[in-house]
Amino acid sequence: MSTVRPHPDPEHDPRVKAVFDDIRATRNTTFVNAMWQHLAFDPELLERTWDEVKRVMATPGTLDPLTRELVYLAVSIVNGCSYCVHSHTAAARAKGMTAAQHAEFLSIVALASKTNQLATALQVPVDPVFDLSTASEGSRP
Repeated sequence: MSTVRPHPDPEHDPRVKAVFDDIRATRNTTFVNAMWQHLAFDPELLERTWDEVKRVMATPGTLDPLTRELVYLAVSIVNGCSYCVHSHTAAARAKGMTAAQHAEFLSIVALASKTNQLATALQVPVDPVFDLSTASEGSRP
């Protein structure tokens, strides 16, 4: 259950309408999802959050769009955010993720979670060769 009630007509606020219009234009859709609807309770928070999402996720960079979605999805899984897992799984599929890629991706996330927990539980010290502050240039992998 949500901790805030979305406004029945959030676009009555011109700042919210401007963000929603930009979401629609950027994503080439008429759909404004529930996350944005709920953030509209605070137009300043909505604007700041959308600006950052647009800059990081929708502006071309060195990572391709599918890789960006997979990274976002992995972090969402680890953080236990059901909403973001669903949203970014759909986004990854829209960007070309196949069922086989999804299965492989999930096996990697599961493996990383397991080995992270083992390393944390065992308090394994970092190999000097992996520590850029101590490894010499010639000894780095």
